[in-house]
Amino acid sequence: MKTTDNSEKNNLHSRNLHRSRYDFELLISNCPELKTSVFINQHGIETIDFSNPLAVKKLNKALLQTYYDIQSWDIPKNYLCPPIPGRTDYIHYLADLLAETNNGNIPVGSSVLGLDIGTGANCIYPILGSAIYNWSFVGTDIDKKAIENCSKIIEANPKLTEAISLQQQRESRFIFKNIIIPEDRFTFTMCNPPFHASAEEANKSASRKISNLNPNDKKNTNPVLNFGGQNAELWCNGGEIGFITQMIYESVKYASQCLWFTTLVSKKENLSAIYKTLKKVNPAVVKTIDMAQGQKTSRIVAWTFLSNTEQETWKF
Repeated sequence: MKTTDNSEKNNLHSRNLHRSRYDFELLISNCPELKTSVFINQHGIETIDFSNPLAVKKLNKALLQTYYDIQSWDIPKNYLCPPIPGRTDYIHYLADLLAETNNGNIPVGSSVLGLDIGTGANCIYPILGSAIYNWSFVGTDIDKKAIENCSKIIEANPKLTEAISLQQQRESRFIFKNIIIPEDRFTFTMCNPPFHASAEEANKSASRKISNLNPNDKKNTNPVLNFGGQNAELWCNGGEIGFITQMIYESVKYASQCLWFTTLVSKKENLSAIYKTLKKVNPAVVKTIDMAQGQKTSRIVAWTFLSNTEQETWKF
């Protein structure tokens, strides 16, 4: 028997549309294919198997159709399938950050230009930023197939064609080089960096995640593929700390071309090293924004090389 659960996810941003439990009746009405993945759990509540990437992909399709007017969205098999509520939070916290130097007003419109580092095959941050605040984006990735899939998503949704452009990073050791050119002025950069330092580490992490979601399921033999994710999405040499360190050092070269450089930091234990690296490059301001999504705690680290006056006179 189904029961109604009206509880709110109070740890999500106050403007996040997904604070309430999913309205599966509404979602299925917009995306009928979701129906086969919805079931009633032992508490009598409708849900899906969040350890099943196909189920999560169907849920994402339904959420994007229902709340963001994205009528066609898909990702290739074994590519990372992002949770929409958590990705939406990053966008909202960025909006708050920009409002701080804009008389408390969130800047909206295409003059706000974001650079999404590692946009993946899902293109989710540019899609959400464009849908919620009408921002413009450049999405970059080292994976040609990922860029090609993002292009398909954009072409299938005409409202995105003017809002999002794509660029492949052809030198994997660089982050901003080859992407930011002298005439560019980005309002912000954003990134969800690879968490892990090796495929083995990624595999162990995925195993723990599946175990937490399904403690009675002992049958998962390939947890990374179960969750989805290519090598560049899940791990890189040096892991999260190595990627962010490179990002910080490169950001100095583009100090006047970007209002805020930002990145997610999944591992709290990496913060100390990140702050030490930031201190070496002498930014004007460093901020840490805490986020909580379900049982997972994350945070955004943001830095700018612009003085308060320069920030306040930045043209949106």
